Amino acid sequence: MQINHPGRVVSSDMPGLALSASDVSVDAGRYSRLYARPEPMSEDAVREVVSRFARTAALAADAGFHGVEIHAAHGYLLAQFLSPLTNRRTDRWGGSLDNRARMLLDVVHAVRAAVPDGFAVAVKLNTADFQRGGFDEGDAAQVVAMLASAGCDMVELSGGSVESLATHGHPADGRTLAREAYFLELAADLLRTAPLPLMVTGGIRRAATARRVLDQGGALVGMATALANDPDLPGRWLRGEQADVAPRQAQWKDKALAAAATQAVARRQLARLGAGCSTGRSPSAVTSLLGERLHRRRALRRYRRWHAERSRVL
Repeated sequence: MQINHPGRVVSSDMPGLALSASDVSVDAGRYSRLYARPEPMSEDAVREVVSRFARTAALAADAGFHGVEIHAAHGYLLAQFLSPLTNRRTDRWGGSLDNRARMLLDVVHAVRAAVPDGFAVAVKLNTADFQRGGFDEGDAAQVVAMLASAGCDMVELSGGSVESLATHGHPADGRTLAREAYFLELAADLLRTAPLPLMVTGGIRRAATARRVLDQGGALVGMATALANDPDLPGRWLRGEQADVAPRQAQWKDKALAAAATQAVARRQLARLGAGCSTGRSPSAVTSLLGERLHRRRALRRYRRWHAERSRVL
């Protein structure tokens, strides 16, 4: 089970506080107003979130999961503490990389203490944020070493955030990414030297690309969107088929909107699978995005009612 805290990456129309390392708002161009302005977390708030990660991991173990992956990538809360662009604190949670990594390491230690022996504890980490002055591959190498010492079992390497759409091939720092295994080239040194198993993810959809990840030292190949469209794809490879999937991607001028639509298509396919249906032909990006927005509007109304009732009780 992947466990996460979004930090500042919450919509401005959501009730409640948006928390982050510092009061740095999301810079998503014309879409910045859609995100709430965050409040810096107090020491007590940091400790509470650490304990909630541990509690969530313990619940996952009770529910029958064999491990958790702590999400510290893609610009969510733990990545906000890691990045000098979003962490401007002057206390023991900010400044040096050791301090900026403190919350992540505290979460790993707390989770490890809360779960049974043999339960896997993994971390999803950005190879780089792909933003100038942000968390980079040198930082990633140091954090991977810290995680190994903390008893982490595996690190998944990814990249980007809502401000730098590297997972959709549009990094904010202008780098050119491969069409598949976006982060493999950047992770090459890490794969050679890492003291623990690494997974490489990012747009992988062909057996040859998966094999290249393994040949270059990856212990695992991470796949998501391709499996949303064909969950049997690795099985087909093992049966000797040269199978490939081409997930529908919105090719629109507005890159942020195109990324949102592409994600909506994948989530719609996953919903079909969860309902026991075949994925079939990839659905339209437009109808997927509009349908998701309608579903969100209804869910937000329910959440606001729940939040108001909870606030009255407290």
